[in-house]
Amino acid sequence: MRVLLTGAAGFIGGPVAEALAASGHEVVGVDALIPAAHPVDAEPPAGVTRLDLRDPDGLDRLLVGVDVVCHQAAMVGNGVDAGDLPTYAAHNDLGTAHLLAAMARAGVDRLALASSMVVYGDGRYRCASHGDVAPMPRRVADLDAGVFDHRCPRCEALLEWALVDESAPLRPRSAYAASKVAQEHYAAAWCALRSGRAVALRYHNVYGPGLPADTPYAGVAAIFRSATARGEPPRVFEDGRQARDFVHVTDVAAANVAAVEAVAEHPVGLTAYNVCSGEPRTVGDLAAAIASVGGGPAPVVTGEYRAADVRHVVASPAAARSGLGFRAQVGPDDGLKELATAPLRPTV
Repeated sequence: MRVLLTGAAGFIGGPVAEALAASGHEVVGVDALIPAAHPVDAEPPAGVTRLDLRDPDGLDRLLVGVDVVCHQAAMVGNGVDAGDLPTYAAHNDLGTAHLLAAMARAGVDRLALASSMVVYGDGRYRCASHGDVAPMPRRVADLDAGVFDHRCPRCEALLEWALVDESAPLRPRSAYAASKVAQEHYAAAWCALRSGRAVALRYHNVYGPGLPADTPYAGVAAIFRSATARGEPPRVFEDGRQARDFVHVTDVAAANVAAVEAVAEHPVGLTAYNVCSGEPRTVGDLAAAIASVGGGPAPVVTGEYRAADVRHVVASPAAARSGLGFRAQVGPDDGLKELATAPLRPTV
């Protein structure tokens, strides 16, 4: 198949391009090379065209003969302050809207969309007495006292995390999260208007060689890896017990190949899948693995907190296994050891 791949020069887009080509697909790569993810003087790699998705003429030319679009391009990260809101909306919301409109003009009716676990917000929690509950907002008094878990809104007992499946409500808590929900909603509307088919891949915490270095947009794995490279201890907020699922970038690429190849057999509309390892770890585990293998100082658990941070979000891999035949191949124990010495992507 001929696949238009957006964000093809990125940390995830590059491995996706390689995996698609290795599976026999013709890849038409585009990337805007935005400064949040690339050096300011970056040039597109061979086979990738520099293109801002808000350029309708460029999109129309590149969509000729395309069978399916694999949309990775996005401004990533959680946003460092409210001033980031227009940038996320401009790149993620408006860029996706232009892409979908161009697909409609070109008659392309299949989409694999990079989404994110951030659409779930707080994740899923369970009370021993009351079952699944929506957690109370964390109290400053609790956080100051080192009590970081959410409380039950009915009995105020501390809650345990549970696996999040794709039926969970979408409750974005950041500029990035809101933009990823918007992308899914635009894609669902496009499906309804055009009888299109879309698969939204909700990535959990993606890591691996080529993570962007030294940027607040890259995520905790890159921040810890960058600290180790500087000979500094990774600084772990709260108590380090925040639960996450860390998924290797090569597994994310494999999930995209599965989505590109399977979307035509999906029903009209948007179908979402978690993309995860299925082997949760804590943020403290991540920091310890990177520091130990990288030969740097041991992590420092600071007790610092940001009240709006998500405490736990851990995915169920079941739907992706049944719907896409996707199962992660790189376990976090091996993958995080690799990350400790893997090269990072410069962003300046």
